[in-house]
Formats: sequence, structure tokens, C-alpha cells
Amino acid sequence: MQNIFSEVAVSISELKKNPSRILAEAAGAPVALLEQDRVMAYLVPATLYEQILERLDDFELASLAKARAAEKSIQVSLEDL
Repeated sequence: MQNIFSEVAVSISELKKNPSRILAEAAGAPVALLEQDRVMAYLVPATLYEQILERLDDFELASLAKARAAEKSIQVSLEDL
């Protein structure tokens, strides 16, 4: 059985019939889109998608900062810059 990672799950045909109602009922939460009882996609509000992208970017930058912090430092003078 496939896990569904949302409180709201609808078939694609239900979504086609009344997308505004589905989104209103979800109240900003993700909606699982089902086809033959399998999750095909998740529909998320634009603001949530933007937050997810920001967090991923922050995670990647933190990983890069940790990697660079572990590198050997090089002595540089202001004149060299």
C-alpha cells in the first residue's frame, strides 16, 4: 500500500470537476492527486512551494558552508585582495 503524505486526497476527475472547491477544502494544505488509487502528484499552494524551495536552498548553502569550514584555511593579506 502506498503512503499518502497529505490530509486531503482526490482523484484527478474530482479535481477537474471543481478545482476551486478542492483547494478551498484543503485550506492551504497539500492535496494528493490520485489515479486508480495511486498517488500521481501532490498539489501545493504557491506559497508553500516557495517555502519548500527556500528551505532546500538554505540546506544546500549550509552543506556548502560546512564543507568549506572543514577545508584548510589560507593566510591572505588585505593587499593581496
